[in-house]
Amino acid sequence: MQKRVLSLLVDNTAGVTSRVSGLFTRRGYNIDSITGGVTADDRFSRITVVCSGDELILEQITNQLAKLEDVRAIKVLEPDNSVCHELMMVKVAVKPDQRQGIISIAEIFHAKVVDVDMESMTLEMTGNHQKLESFIDLLGDYEILELARTGVTGLSRGSDDVTFF
Repeated sequence: MQKRVLSLLVDNTAGVTSRVSGLFTRRGYNIDSITGGVTADDRFSRITVVCSGDELILEQITNQLAKLEDVRAIKVLEPDNSVCHELMMVKVAVKPDQRQGIISIAEIFHAKVVDVDMESMTLEMTGNHQKLESFIDLLGDYEILELARTGVTGLSRGSDDVTFF
């Protein structure tokens, strides 16, 4: 099974995310991750969808998305020609004498400490899937109280015109 990251340029209209996700539901396809937000031009939004399947299924997904009225362009974000990251926040149970250990791990991964209280610390970091998983693994000696991830978002590399389907 392969993963594909699709960057959709869509009209910024009410219900567009529902129509995109509805296509997956109607066809029985799974969404691994979906994120969205406005672009520099507020008439358009960018939705990033990560989906899995064999080559035929992934091509069907891409072709079906291209038929949606709200979809203006689709770009497959290939790993070698794009930058894809996600945001993660982790709340860790911590005693005062453990704080420095967590701060050291955070510094290695360029994570930020965004909240501290007497019994916990909340860390924020961005990166690719592998980097975030490695960070969680290193926090294994600590109790993770809460964890939230945004899902993948990305852009193609370089300044050349973006080639869309």
